[in-house]
Amino acid sequence: MSELKSLYQDIILDHNKSPHNFKKLENANRHAEGYNPLCGDKYDIYLRVENNIIQDVSFEGAGCAISKASASVMSSLLKGKTKEEAEELIEVFHKLVTGGVDPMEELDRLGKLAAFAGVSEFPARVKCASLAWHTLRAALENKDDVVSTEK
Repeated sequence: MSELKSLYQDIILDHNKSPHNFKKLENANRHAEGYNPLCGDKYDIYLRVENNIIQDVSFEGAGCAISKASASVMSSLLKGKTKEEAEELIEVFHKLVTGGVDPMEELDRLGKLAAFAGVSEFPARVKCASLAWHTLRAALENKDDVVSTEK
């Protein structure tokens, strides 16, 4: 295994073992629930958005290592971002996990998100990695529906 793949694997394992922002955000003004019936992953995303800026973000729930690590990294990157910047990150992440972005060419822009580049090699895991991001989009849009990877 290359050193880079090993580093990426370590990032995913670390965020799964000790996820960042893993709690219910009591003062959230946006919330969405996401579910991946294929894998059983289920997460709630909480946001506090003020003046178009994500002031705080958290998540809670359960799922596989990839889904939990993805939610953890996502939550760490969002604080202080505008809703538009968050939408851009959602698009970049989707392209990354579906093989539409070369992580080596976009390394500076991707940062820790690059750890999920290998997901594109396992199509069944794309939904695991993407669940939190789809749920984030629903929270940003203030939608009450449960987000499902099967819809």
